[in-house]
Amino acid sequence: MTPFGRRMRDLRAARGVTLTEMAGAIGVTPTYLSALETGRRGRPTWALVQRIIAYFNIIWDEAEDLQRLAELSHPRIVVDTAGLTPEATELANLLAREIALLPPEAVAELLGRLKILRRRG
Repeated sequence: MTPFGRRMRDLRAARGVTLTEMAGAIGVTPTYLSALETGRRGRPTWALVQRIIAYFNIIWDEAEDLQRLAELSHPRIVVDTAGLTPEATELANLLAREIALLPPEAVAELLGRLKILRRRG
């Protein structure tokens, strides 16, 4: 599941909306919407995110957060380390190889650390 998919599922659950109801209202199939929630489909388009924002009638910070999550929710990414340090290449390769084996707590810890480092600089 992607961060966007989890948030969308949480929004549906909080409002008591089924996958089929939401899919019909925003003009996609339930199969596509399910695949988007579970991460079997790539990042949603900007237009689809806007329809979802309108469907749930969310505004301001929450809408911006949903758009940000959509941008960070591509389930298959490529990391280009050309021109970076050997350590950066090693990090990218280790993460790609090991991420599926890491416990959720370790993933959360690494993500938190990266966010802290990004804010610093």
